[in-house]
Amino acid sequence: MKQELEIEFKNLLIKEEFIMLKEVFQISDKQFIYQENHYFDTQQFSLKEKGAALRIRLKNGTYILTLKQPHHEGLLETHESLTNEEALSLLHGQAVLKGKIRELIKALGVAPDDIQYFGTLSTYRAQLKYKGGILVLDHSHYLQTDDYEIEYETTNFTLGKQVFEQLLHAFNIPIRKTDNKIKRFYIKKYQIEGER
Repeated sequence: MKQELEIEFKNLLIKEEFIMLKEVFQISDKQFIYQENHYFDTQQFSLKEKGAALRIRLKNGTYILTLKQPHHEGLLETHESLTNEEALSLLHGQAVLKGKIRELIKALGVAPDDIQYFGTLSTYRAQLKYKGGILVLDHSHYLQTDDYEIEYETTNFTLGKQVFEQLLHAFNIPIRKTDNKIKRFYIKKYQIEGER
């Protein structure tokens, strides 16, 4: 198990802005790495109600279970490595959560055994070092939706915010209210469920 504080700034992009930033930073298509985020919650969205999120990420053939919880300067992430068998069992509803993440979910007042798989968001991600942090370009696909995003990951909230906003300003990209990926996924899922 590993814990870390995630401080990141994000902004949705239109496709043309995404292409322009790829060109400006000279990022080729082959620099984008494919990853899958498999999201979990209870039928009542209990984790979401607590401001938390649970996912299994598949990246480079490795599965990592991550619980994100609110923190005053970002999100506290708790990570646990999973074997392929453990990940697939959770995805198919044939296993229950174990370990530290199970205990943290219980501490939130959510029943770990009520957690179920909700769906997958796949992302092509490129990242590069930028002004003391990491600049990330993402093209994500989920529930018949494509979106484009820029993120800036840093260890200093104040400095990171300044660097990120200066970058957006330099390229005339408007600041857009940008929910994290899991929230965008759930908003779309609610929309689809409501249409049924």
